[in-house]
Amino acid sequence: MTTVQRQLELTAVFRKVPGGYIDFVEELPGANTQGATLAETRLNLREAIQLVLKINRASAERELAGQEVIREPIRVPAE
Repeated sequence: MTTVQRQLELTAVFRKVPGGYIDFVEELPGANTQGATLAETRLNLREAIQLVLKINRASAERELAGQEVIREPIRVPAE
């Protein structure tokens, strides 16, 4: 049986600055980082995205603890 890994496509914005690059994700406030090289910055941004999503999920779980909620996947078309 083959499993399909789901992926969400976001927009990364990189800006050259003295000493390297800074970057952020347009669609995900708080997901930003920096690095000495573009490759390092890309890697750091992937980690930042994962961390922001993990923190947001944990925050929502704490806020909703003990409440009856419905959770379901949602897909949105890319624009």
